[in-house]
Amino acid sequence: MRMARFYDAMSDSDASRVTELLKEGGVEYSIQILGDGAHLKEILVAEEDLAAAERLLCTPAHKNT
Repeated sequence: MRMARFYDAMSDSDASRVTELLKEGGVEYSIQILGDGAHLKEILVAEEDLAAAERLLCTPAHKNT
């Protein structure tokens, strides 16, 4: 399974929000910590799930929550 870069979270709370949406939507993901300070976390999803992940993140009910 090839993973695609999906989202760069700038904080732990941002990463938690996005990964919770992915979990609820049944989308598998992985997280990579970028840099020494561990402030930037890259969230990856399977290439075939990329469109579904984008829909989950862009659903109006999830914006600004």
